[in-house]
Amino acid sequence: MNSTRRALVLFSGGQDSATCLAWALSRYGHVETLGFDYGQRHRVELECRYQLREGLLAMQDQWPGRLGDDHLLHVDVLGQLGASAMTDDVAIAMQADGLPNTFVPGRNLLFFTLAAALAYRRGLDVLVGGMSQTDYSGYPDCRDNTLKALQVALSLGVDRPLTLETPLMWIDKAETWALTHALGGDALVELVRRDSHSCYLGQREQLHSWGYGCGDCPACQLRARGWEQWQELP
Repeated sequence: MNSTRRALVLFSGGQDSATCLAWALSRYGHVETLGFDYGQRHRVELECRYQLREGLLAMQDQWPGRLGDDHLLHVDVLGQLGASAMTDDVAIAMQADGLPNTFVPGRNLLFFTLAAALAYRRGLDVLVGGMSQTDYSGYPDCRDNTLKALQVALSLGVDRPLTLETPLMWIDKAETWALTHALGGDALVELVRRDSHSCYLGQREQLHSWGYGCGDCPACQLRARGWEQWQELP
């Protein structure tokens, strides 16, 4: 654990960002969280953020006093740039460019840029995101090379060294569940299972073995498959 470094976690309220928050709490002496309201259809994830933070605070014996302030920024400009299945009531489908229409161009680039600005103001030097190039939909702003280049640009732009950490980059969803268990045991797995949100359609009416969701959208299918594969691991 590096007690001298201070981290800011991009914290949406989803499974990946919840795991990344626990990961950061296990490594850094001070950790703050940042969420974004960009007009997403699944705005229920923003409510899940607070439940997850409360749950993590209740587990403070594992990381006493490390969880700091929460921040929420409104960036509805992303919806103004054009429609997507993440911000508009349209069916999820593949686009002509081979990407699903859940792709919001520039979203992660903007999120990290705003995070860097906030980190500058708050004296934080590590930015943590739940991007993965293993189990993902092909989003170009989730790729390792993209984020490495962004780390250089942001550090130059604020004239201080920033580290972009993506602990899920090279692991799949089954391994993400395994990491969650390694970080906090059954209690953390149950917190993430019940209180995090992944479903693109924002449904929380039915609790499945892997969590709440419609069970049919790509995010639900990925989460469910990862849960099942993790359960089968030796």
